[in-house]
Amino acid sequence: MALINKVEICGVNTSKLPVLSEKRKQELFIKIKEGDEKSREEFIYGNLRLVLSILQRFSGRGENMDDLFQIGCVGLIKALDNFDESYGVKFSTYAVPMILGEIRRFLRDDNSIRVSRSLRDIAYRALAVKERLINLNLKEPTLEEIAKELSISQKEVSEALDAIMDPVSLHEPVYHDGGDAIFVMDQIKDDRNTDESWLEDITLKEALKKLPPREQHILDLRFFSGKTQMEIANEIGISQAQVSRLEKNAIKHMKKYL
Repeated sequence: MALINKVEICGVNTSKLPVLSEKRKQELFIKIKEGDEKSREEFIYGNLRLVLSILQRFSGRGENMDDLFQIGCVGLIKALDNFDESYGVKFSTYAVPMILGEIRRFLRDDNSIRVSRSLRDIAYRALAVKERLINLNLKEPTLEEIAKELSISQKEVSEALDAIMDPVSLHEPVYHDGGDAIFVMDQIKDDRNTDESWLEDITLKEALKKLPPREQHILDLRFFSGKTQMEIANEIGISQAQVSRLEKNAIKHMKKYL
């Protein structure tokens, strides 16, 4: 049965679940820190809708929603036990990746891949730091900035975040601005700076000469220097969406000469 039509999960009537205000969450959280079990129960029950919203991502996969709901509740409880207001983010922001992580770990139990608890903890802390830095600086933080906040290496941050993420298609759209979409493949950096052959190199460079200077510069940075669209956007002072459009337009014109 699809989750959207499932009113009762694990004996819980989802249509009657309460919604806690941020003020009430703050009040309960203070009491929870003092050891009040009734406040803890109210807080958990008042956040079950958060678990349900995450389960929607797994509907239609043939999974047992009752099982996933229970696992999601475990993630919710872990999030509550580990949450600290000093992270500078809302509880829901911190809890979502932890709930997701618990469900994904459960679904991966039959695989040979195992994500250690310490690695997951680093990932959740990194996501919390990322959210805080976005709110503070109004821009996406770099791995270096996140690693500095956590006092660990960039490699550790990268490995931890990769460990809790599901694989996605290179053609999955990640951003729309009303025009062309930006896809996952547009975010990928290619560190290989050598060409298949010297003849292809000459042909490409001749075609590049037919483009306006700015488009030449963008393609040179993108495909010869191996930079991402975001890195190029920051370097030349325009948006990533503009870089994407200019790149696509330049490639379209180059095809006429190749």
